[in-house]
Amino acid sequence: MNLKEGMVDCKKDMMDFKEGEILCFDKPLGWTSFKVVGHARYHLCRYLGVKKLKVGHAGTLDPLATGVVIVCTGKATRRIEELQQHTKEYVATLRLGATTPSFDLEHEIDATYPTEHIDRPMVEEVLKQFVGEIEQVPPAFSACMVNGTRAYDLARKGKVVELKAKKLVIDEIELLDCSLPDITIRVVCSKGTYIRALARDIGQALQSGAHLTALRRTRVGDIRVEDCLNPLKFKEWVEALPPAENSD
Repeated sequence: MNLKEGMVDCKKDMMDFKEGEILCFDKPLGWTSFKVVGHARYHLCRYLGVKKLKVGHAGTLDPLATGVVIVCTGKATRRIEELQQHTKEYVATLRLGATTPSFDLEHEIDATYPTEHIDRPMVEEVLKQFVGEIEQVPPAFSACMVNGTRAYDLARKGKVVELKAKKLVIDEIELLDCSLPDITIRVVCSKGTYIRALARDIGQALQSGAHLTALRRTRVGDIRVEDCLNPLKFKEWVEALPPAENSD
């Protein structure tokens, strides 16, 4: 299914958020995906004149990542699992030569490694190793379940978290910039790919270490980040809609 065809059209005369609509947001830095959902629910409930509205999201983004988050309302929440299957595109900046426990900037650097042996041709060759079907061990600081508990809850308590490798597909990796020790890559990948774990594995393949310093989800299916609503302007967007009908 063409995802863009199902996305809410800002030019519609009337939208039925109870029956179900698909909204796409450009998540700001520092927001959780749940905050995007709560923000949308609050303003839509006020618009509809209701106390409750079913709202959910398809595909979590870390607080330190920005970009496309798909939000479903009403009966469209039944499609969340389907929407999560879409291919995703990211632009990620990696800092080589250092790691953190979470493989991003959520935690302080815990180890440093040499980078003098790394050059652009080496980076380009290593990136080729990650294209296609690969196995990836999710980060300990992730939402994966371990005996009924989120892995990040265990990791934050200092407990050792052992996660099994999962098969996934990397369709494309493009080196956009190589200003060592920083590199910026574009990644097109399947559901379940952790770009933080990819950064870890790229660092190891370069006989060094790496962690993310920036991450932006630029596309989900055929929805690009430029198609998305700005949550910071969502209140004004809702207020510009035609009056809701059949409010409770």
